[in-house]
Amino acid sequence: MSEVRLSELLGPAFHDLAGDVFRHGHTHYDIAGGRGSLKSSAVSLMVPALLLQNPDAHALVLRKVGNTLRDSVFAQYRWALDMLGMGGMWEERTAPMELVFRQTGQRILFRGADDPMKLKSVKTPFGYIAVTHFEEKDQFAGREEIRSILQSTMRGGERFWNFESYNPPVSRDHWANQDAARDRPDRLCHKSTYLDAPRPWLGEAFFVEAERLKAADRRAYEHEYLGVPTGTGGNVFQRLEVRTITDGEIGRMDRIFQGVDWGWYPDKFAFLRTGYEPAQERIYLLDEYYVNQTSNRDTARWVLERGYGDYPIVCDSAEPKSVADWREMGLPARGAVKGPGSVEYGFKWLQSRTIVIDPARTPGAWREIAGYEYERDGQGRVVSGYPDRDDHAISALRYAYEAMFLRRGSKA
Repeated sequence: MSEVRLSELLGPAFHDLAGDVFRHGHTHYDIAGGRGSLKSSAVSLMVPALLLQNPDAHALVLRKVGNTLRDSVFAQYRWALDMLGMGGMWEERTAPMELVFRQTGQRILFRGADDPMKLKSVKTPFGYIAVTHFEEKDQFAGREEIRSILQSTMRGGERFWNFESYNPPVSRDHWANQDAARDRPDRLCHKSTYLDAPRPWLGEAFFVEAERLKAADRRAYEHEYLGVPTGTGGNVFQRLEVRTITDGEIGRMDRIFQGVDWGWYPDKFAFLRTGYEPAQERIYLLDEYYVNQTSNRDTARWVLERGYGDYPIVCDSAEPKSVADWREMGLPARGAVKGPGSVEYGFKWLQSRTIVIDPARTPGAWREIAGYEYERDGQGRVVSGYPDRDDHAISALRYAYEAMFLRRGSKA
């Protein structure tokens, strides 16, 4: 594989970065960018090229959650090898998940950081793990967790490369944004956006969608597409995991919770279907119906057509007639219990859980939750209490889990 070939495959914004990588100008590379910035593609192309130049080197690719590997980084690296013209030169293995270079036996290993014991047992048949790639860096618990992993992997060799790729979180106070702002002589920070990518690579439809969001919601556009942390740091929900939720993950979920907040105009009607993993205290937002000026009959029909009448639906009890309409349509709807202190307790219960959001599946909930911030007074101080605005999907989420938090602390 020639340097010319790699240069053609890398976006122009990554040419200088690649030069530094192959000169070993730094050990650590912080690679940030918004949607369509080509950052993950660039890393997945550079890593195999590094292994070719260093025949005693292996690579370890990590995500926070192991069951997301197959449909994300594993597929990404297979794509990269095909683009490099090396697809047939690498053997694919799934137990454990790895790619093996047939000629030398070098390996690209894929692991989840949610199983520390498996990480400690990672071994290579020769040489050492010279390259690590933390995909979606912001989903890890913090610099301490990444440092702990590197202390186990950066052994037995002279030269190491560590890549950390991610979309900057919306909150400026998120550890990943704060970490990138710290100057380290052994680290190069790189940032790109979709505007740096050759237009034909992304396709015209990508740019149309970006411009549509730019016109409708400038703040969301700047965060999602430009990678700008647009939050003030007063975000109500800090434990967000923004990533693709795969169909495989959804198929394995057996604890489904659904909620509805009634609305017409300008308030939104919001239906949310979610999944819950009690052991990890993690909520997954699976699907939504987020609309204006839609009748109860039409919203019920949408839910029925999606097959979502299979689990109970907890609705805002302020509209008992709407609840009755849904029940007449055959949906298992009931009004929320509410009661003194239920709003505050519900918020605290949700804030203590990790909320996994896929913006492609639930864009309305994503915009609400990521942008939901505490109000501030004239001196910039945070005001106590939760804002009563732009919270329709959030209310639907509270109703969905009402039975859980009314148990007062239950994890079941």
